[in-house]
Amino acid sequence: MITIANKEKLLKNGETSLNREARALALSCLESAVNAVDPKCILESRFLLKNSTIDINGHSFDLQKFKRIYVVGGGKASGSMTEVVERILGRRITDGLVIVPYGSKNKTDVIKLHEASHPIPDEAGVKGTRRILEIARQAKQDDLIICLISGGGSSLMPLPRSGISIADKREITQALLKCGATIGEINTVRKHISGIKGGWLAKNAYPATILNLILSDVVGDRLEFIASGPTVPDPTTFSEAITALKKYGLWDTTPKSVGKVLSDGEKHLIPETPKVNDDAFKKVYNVIIGNNRTASLAAYRHLTSAGLNTVLLTSTLEGEARCVGAMLASIAHEISSSGNPVRKPAGIVAGGETTVTVIGNGLGGRNQELALAASLKLDGMDGVVVASASTDGVDGPTEAAGAMADGRTLVRARKMGLIPEEYLSKNDSYNFFLQLGDLILTGPTGTNVNDVSTIVVR
Repeated sequence: MITIANKEKLLKNGETSLNREARALALSCLESAVNAVDPKCILESRFLLKNSTIDINGHSFDLQKFKRIYVVGGGKASGSMTEVVERILGRRITDGLVIVPYGSKNKTDVIKLHEASHPIPDEAGVKGTRRILEIARQAKQDDLIICLISGGGSSLMPLPRSGISIADKREITQALLKCGATIGEINTVRKHISGIKGGWLAKNAYPATILNLILSDVVGDRLEFIASGPTVPDPTTFSEAITALKKYGLWDTTPKSVGKVLSDGEKHLIPETPKVNDDAFKKVYNVIIGNNRTASLAAYRHLTSAGLNTVLLTSTLEGEARCVGAMLASIAHEISSSGNPVRKPAGIVAGGETTVTVIGNGLGGRNQELALAASLKLDGMDGVVVASASTDGVDGPTEAAGAMADGRTLVRARKMGLIPEEYLSKNDSYNFFLQLGDLILTGPTGTNVNDVSTIVVR
């Protein structure tokens, strides 16, 4: 059970009784969201073994029909998923390797958990990914590969296409993460400079059967974008990857090795990523076991059960974090003044993933920047809170999951000599909320389905 580590401190920072009530509801709502997408709980309830048959989300696999079972994959939640799969299948598993972030506390016996870097790929990730491909290539027609995929898989399973170094891949990944590109645009580039993403894992595993269990961290659950779709047909092209880099002014500074591979691909000098009509996908079963809607619905139900008039606004939220924060604060004002779209006491839940265009040299993440922008419009309100957190417990390059703001946030900031507009202009939301004590701290949660934001109006 995941809890917010500094909840008591966050409640004390409320200053008024209504603010404390609103903060308590917002924090418990976020906890409910994260716990609803605990991969262990999800798999234990859905990955069912009866006699020799596995049932998962309407799919059945008779294990007696397979000579060997392999388990591979990667992602922030994949360590927890691996524990459950190994506990259920035990010695039926022939071999396996799953790549997890450094510091993973998961433990397995049969399946090797291989640690690597996230969000910037490293050589350890390359080594682990090569081993995954070795396992895939040795699988035969009568073998089953169970692939465990979650958010973070793109970074944890790097295998640069021939001619590209891991250093060059890191450089272009960092540039894409900072420029405000969407996850879809980032993954379009990643897939075309990779030897495993964009369907290449399935291509290497064919003609084995693949059961792909997915915890989605992509808005809208587009399979080809989750961990850059290693077992999914890729509808994007080399040309689209180049277009994405040009869109954000990165093409002219793209490492030469990356530029050459993309240009050669556009000229059809090297193979495109596998497409939907490829035989490699005829025996692939992709099953989404959890997503942001799962988390957002849990948050909605929690606030409803607490007696609030609640709206699940969306589970596909996108946009610039500071703009979304201002929008959520505006909704809070509308509820307070007119009772629209719901009367108070009210709760609004919005799930998805915003982006931050980095223009300053500060420190923070999208959820913290969202809360900072919201604070500018909440000034003076009582009993109103906007809180936002990443379900994986890590918001940007910080140890915080997110942050929260209420109508007294700016009052407290001014007393400390903090000018919120300056922190926002520098993308320094982390240091703003650090000094106020309003960061949300959970530590790594072992799951990852994007972010959940909430408005509470008492």
